[in-house]
Amino acid sequence: MALLWQRTVGDTRYEVRSAGRTRRLYSNGVFHSQFNPRRPLTGNLWDLLFLPAFFREPGSIRRVLVLGVGGGAVIRQLRHFVQPDHIVGVDIDAVHLSVARRFFGVRGADVELVRADASRWLAAWRGPGFDMIIDDLFGGSDGEPQRAVPLDGGWARTLLRHLRPQGMLVANFISTAELKRCALCRTPSLRRRVPAVFSLKTPQNENSVGVFLRFAATSGDLRRRLAATPGLRPAAGGSRLRYQIRRIP
Repeated sequence: MALLWQRTVGDTRYEVRSAGRTRRLYSNGVFHSQFNPRRPLTGNLWDLLFLPAFFREPGSIRRVLVLGVGGGAVIRQLRHFVQPDHIVGVDIDAVHLSVARRFFGVRGADVELVRADASRWLAAWRGPGFDMIIDDLFGGSDGEPQRAVPLDGGWARTLLRHLRPQGMLVANFISTAELKRCALCRTPSLRRRVPAVFSLKTPQNENSVGVFLRFAATSGDLRRRLAATPGLRPAAGGSRLRYQIRRIP
């Protein structure tokens, strides 16, 4: 994989690498983003962050908030498959946002990129709510990724406050065990606010993506809509979509 660009800012070394049209972003060796415009499905974890949009009918996801932009792969996927009217991406790292624009093509009238501490930004937000919030706030330690903001009771309440009544929260966790320990699973008063909770995984990753829906749904709803969407039919020849879904009781 060829090195396209690198920069060191303080204690952080950033690299953008390429393999053909594929672009990858690394920060201190932590793999943050991957995208290829000719193959918008990555076959990896990032696919799981946008897939929950298909728990809703096509066209119903109009406003999306992405917390933790990285290189912006999930924003490119949302634009390709979901086509919301407006996407807000928040990241504390100015270099990530610059890389997202320059190397991953995250720019346009439908996208707003904001440099800010995501937890503080959302706590102060007084604008309209979102149909979908994606919490992919990750940092790294010794080359290993870890959640930057625990999904405890305070953070869960902040996220839910900015979700529309039929909205959904998608959050990335290191493991299914970490997902099941979060406040939205363990705190009864919060769990009642999300009638349906699912875990999404890929065969090659330990990460578990939690899907918290403010409406009743089944895994069959997701599968039927994916099967009806060109490029997302898991059984289609050549499809890169690989996922496992489990309901969290």
